Amino acid sequence: MGRAERRVRRPTDRGRPNLPGRADPGHHPNLAVPAGQRSDEVARLRVGCIRWQHDGLPIPGDSGEVLARDAVCLLDVPTHKTGTAFTKPVDPLLGQAIEAWRAVRPDQPAILDPKTNERVDFLFAFRARRVSKHYINGTIIPMLCRKAGVPTADVRGNITSHRARSTIASQLYNAKEPMTLFELQEWLGHRTPEATAHYAKITPNTLARAYNDAGYFARNVRTVEVLVDRDAVTSGAAANGAPWQYYDLSHGWCTYTFFEHCQHRMACARCDFYTPKAPARASSWRPRRTCRRCSPPSRSPTTNAPP
Repeated sequence: MGRAERRVRRPTDRGRPNLPGRADPGHHPNLAVPAGQRSDEVARLRVGCIRWQHDGLPIPGDSGEVLARDAVCLLDVPTHKTGTAFTKPVDPLLGQAIEAWRAVRPDQPAILDPKTNERVDFLFAFRARRVSKHYINGTIIPMLCRKAGVPTADVRGNITSHRARSTIASQLYNAKEPMTLFELQEWLGHRTPEATAHYAKITPNTLARAYNDAGYFARNVRTVEVLVDRDAVTSGAAANGAPWQYYDLSHGWCTYTFFEHCQHRMACARCDFYTPKAPARASSWRPRRTCRRCSPPSRSPTTNAPP
């Protein structure tokens, strides 16, 4: 050759195979992220990892009539860093998305799984190479963030598959019918509940709902039943100072008109407005038939605050 050829070496993404359908996010490993799995578990999912059940019996994945109603989608998770392989329920949409990818996935030879040291058919593989776990967090998720118009990082750091795992765990723990800590432990594949506790974060809404359900103020704010003497009111005796309100204290009666503002309710027995309900005093005073019962709000003796 008269002139030396210049060869241009194009940079390659090591560990990031050129997957088909780059423009379609549905044909990427991101479709397994909603399962709440680690990036390594997503990258090592195997062909046939999705199974369907209905009433506890296995059914084919193309049973559209059943799938549209109440079929259960199960995901077989491979051996991971904290335990052996296990099966967990996932959303049926996830199962349908994985089966859609399986339909267009090119045939690949069996590839060695470095964790189990066996040759398996990886779900996400192309050109005889398994998708790297770094491809999910370094390429797929940033691409999805750009398409959605959201930043790839926030105050807590980069948006990764592990952030999705933590978010899903917190949502399941704070749902209307939440999963228990031990159920969430099995779903995440943790070895101990202590590890799950780091994911089970209580949201402010859940904390506020639990605080309201506890009824702290409802127990400390009480209402006092009051007998109102209508005859004393209509006859004008109440205007002349005669008692016309009788606050039922269970152990006696209080005729102080401004009982709700009284600062000495813990010393009622020594008060001139107090009439005990003891049998010895029962004959000296009884509520007349003209007394009407009502329950105005009263300050709590423990908080001395209006309800």
